[in-house]
Amino acid sequence: MGQKTNPIGLRLALNKDWASKWYAEKKEYSSFLAEDRAIRDLLRKKLSGGAVTKILIERAANRVRIKIRTARPGVVIGRRGAEIDKLKEQLARMTGKDAFVDIEEIRKPEIDAQLVAENVAMQLERRIMFRRAMKKAVQMAMDFGAEGIRIRCAGRLGGAELSRTEQYLEGRVPLHTLRAKIDYGFTEAKTKAGILGIKCWICTGENKPSQTGAEDDEAEPR
Repeated sequence: MGQKTNPIGLRLALNKDWASKWYAEKKEYSSFLAEDRAIRDLLRKKLSGGAVTKILIERAANRVRIKIRTARPGVVIGRRGAEIDKLKEQLARMTGKDAFVDIEEIRKPEIDAQLVAENVAMQLERRIMFRRAMKKAVQMAMDFGAEGIRIRCAGRLGGAELSRTEQYLEGRVPLHTLRAKIDYGFTEAKTKAGILGIKCWICTGENKPSQTGAEDDEAEPR
């Protein structure tokens, strides 16, 4: 089951949070959902070179607050905030509401699963050997403090006639341990041989059970 379930969705009730936070009635739900997708598609297209990993959306009354997590905040903000102002105006026209954009910098992009997958995809599109790109990503993640990393590439690797899957695993990536902090990323590389799929799982630790909770359990009579 751990291989078939998205690790982020599986851990939403424990150590992950929703990418969209709002409440809507039955009539508005579908339109809000489509609008969220349009906002994300627009921002990823506009900020394709900004190393954007997550786009969080919150709604309240007539306001939409968008938080962009990126490894290159300077590229997203632009000179003197010019790019941010343009984005706010465009988002306000799209949603018909007041739009606020916040930028959050990712301190360690080497252990962000989405950025690692996108980095490998970019190297594959530049015709760098897939084994070299994957090994380098694994080594960088372990050097920057990851407990474990698993990276998988699938497709016509190296221009082969038949598609296959290659995987590298180092450290521990316990997908069945729900308290483990697992970050997951997926992207596609468009090469001359076809589309290659890149998946990445990174473990950065575990949420240990509190000592007080364990003591309370022991104190309860059986």
